[in-house]
Amino acid sequence: MQRIIDTLYLLIPLALAAFLMVAPLNAAPVASLKEIATVEGVRYNQLIGYGLVVGLDGTGDGSRTGFTNQSLTNMLSRMGISAHPDDINVDNVAAVMVTAMLPPFASPGARIDITVSSMGNADSLQGGTLLLTPLKAPNGDVYAVAQGQVSLGGSADAAHATAGRIVNGAIVERSIPFSLEGRSSITLLLKNADFIAANNAQDAINNQYGEEIAHARSSGVIEVIVPESLRNNIPRFIAQLETIPVQLSNSGKIIVNERTGTIVVGSDIRLSTVAVSHGNLTVRIEPQFNEEGEVVEPGRNDRVALFENGISIGNVVDALNRMGMTAEDMIAILQAMKQAGALSGDLEFI
Repeated sequence: MQRIIDTLYLLIPLALAAFLMVAPLNAAPVASLKEIATVEGVRYNQLIGYGLVVGLDGTGDGSRTGFTNQSLTNMLSRMGISAHPDDINVDNVAAVMVTAMLPPFASPGARIDITVSSMGNADSLQGGTLLLTPLKAPNGDVYAVAQGQVSLGGSADAAHATAGRIVNGAIVERSIPFSLEGRSSITLLLKNADFIAANNAQDAINNQYGEEIAHARSSGVIEVIVPESLRNNIPRFIAQLETIPVQLSNSGKIIVNERTGTIVVGSDIRLSTVAVSHGNLTVRIEPQFNEEGEVVEPGRNDRVALFENGISIGNVVDALNRMGMTAEDMIAILQAMKQAGALSGDLEFI
């Protein structure tokens, strides 16, 4: 009598297993110093401003937003035009917040992109024009002035019609005071703090220059002494530093985006012995098994996925994906494995 067993065996073939026994582990990734670190003080600065978008085709704030009426009245008053807020219809006007990022070393006259976002009851900014808007830093100083045609990046029926961009929509009026001249040292900030990366970066810099000029102060900070021969040309020294290759450690982290169902797995994360049941699926990580696999007789509608102890989480995720498991199911299984202590890496949700 034939027994129907709906069992899934996910076993590594003997030939592949033999190869893996002699194959080296994944080589640690290598990145240039520019990819993993920035120079302290060399950064973007956020700017913000309040303005009005005009020329809308009846999709503006209307009379429902009182501050739009007041803003338009004040603007007209500064132009010498007397008008009462109650006499103004702002169906074609929208109050907006304007944001921008001021790049490091941006000089007066340079142009930067801006983002325009409705803050009232406007239905759409399609076809609107942003009027002259000062952009300020947190200290209240104006560093740029914005104006121009708002682009939604798509049709008028775009899902987010109340926010748009203006490419090169702001002109820089003032630069952020910052200079590299006369410095005897610079500080590097790792984008992702890690003691291994900091130590490797320190060693790579010292090996490049043949002297102990780099010192890791923490997992995210490296102080570098500028050689005497380059103190009159620090930008060149930084350019040299940025090309130095640094060996990194394999990622021990799993990044999960529950909103999109995206799972990003580091290459060096392994699983230890565990059994996790989720719905009609059981995932079992066994210490060892023979080539025929373990004899399992689950219920007619049950499925069992068998893996060997030490398998990478990436292989497990790939296998579950081929089985048709949803992202929600895989996330639940990963959480259960982490809680059981079988998952060696960190599980991070974004």
